[in-house]
Amino acid sequence: MPDTPLAAVPEEHPFAPFVRILGKGKTGTRSLSQAEAREAFGMILRNEVEPLQLGAFLMLLRVKEESGEELAGFVQACRDTIDIQGPAGRDTAPSADLDWSSYAGKKHQHPWYLLSILLLTQAGYRVFIHGAGGHTAGRLYTEQAMAQLGLPVARDWNEVGRQLDTHGLSYFSLAHFCRGLYDIMQLKPILGLRSPVNTFARMLNPLRAPASIQSIFHPAYAALHREADRLLGQPRSLVFKGDSGEVEIKPQATTRLIFQFAGEPREKPMPRVLEDKVASVAQPSVAPLRALWRDEAPDAYGELAATATAAAALQVLEPTLSTESALERARSLWQQRDRERLPSCP
Repeated sequence: MPDTPLAAVPEEHPFAPFVRILGKGKTGTRSLSQAEAREAFGMILRNEVEPLQLGAFLMLLRVKEESGEELAGFVQACRDTIDIQGPAGRDTAPSADLDWSSYAGKKHQHPWYLLSILLLTQAGYRVFIHGAGGHTAGRLYTEQAMAQLGLPVARDWNEVGRQLDTHGLSYFSLAHFCRGLYDIMQLKPILGLRSPVNTFARMLNPLRAPASIQSIFHPAYAALHREADRLLGQPRSLVFKGDSGEVEIKPQATTRLIFQFAGEPREKPMPRVLEDKVASVAQPSVAPLRALWRDEAPDAYGELAATATAAAALQVLEPTLSTESALERARSLWQQRDRERLPSCP
């Protein structure tokens, strides 16, 4: 009987080792090193993986839970692909004092943090905001809210630079500067879960601002964010659990502010100022922001949220500030605000 030739064994896919590292079971699984994470996510962004591999990789990470080294490596891989070009006539890329990540969208309250950003620009700081919207139904996202308020939303890096120079703030969508990561973020309805991209997108800081501010959904992630920022060499960073996962202090709760200054950890409490529980709004909107800023309608919750959030940001911008001094400064900025900065409704 003649020998039957063995079927050709297909060559292992180059990405398969990374899936294997994460999926070898309770005793064999380990986290990726920072270098491995950078290489793996670089392959993903270059479309060098199969869809099945991508889904397996993301969900294995979700089950295992990411490490600080993995998050730092993923951020580096994204930064490797980001091409920042300065405005015409400038020799340098745009610059910012504070990187403000905004990926969650508001669900329970209006986006009061936008008023905090206006206070910071009034104090002379340049604030770069990046985010992505549309991945969770029923939320109001920053890009949409800023457009409705007539605040600067950029379409390219040139416009980012001009807006920072002119207005002191600019929003730029992840879809424009790291499209591959944005597309993965939109997979949530298919996967049924958020993936690690929702975590590390907040740390991208594409302009390398010396200070960054991030919000989390789950308090346990704060230490991971801080460790990743340390590994990335971020000079100053602040992480806290904000309303709906956005960078916004909740006045009805004591908030732990998790700082990192040149690799050294520091924590401070932002005390609660409202004793009663605050009901959720029926639908987040920018109309109450405009009315409050222009002194057309008071809103005690909104004013407290805006000034407390600005005070938290001031402490990462100026590390020597105490919480009390930062709150006093934020209240002073609020009293001196340019009420015409937000125009009346058309």
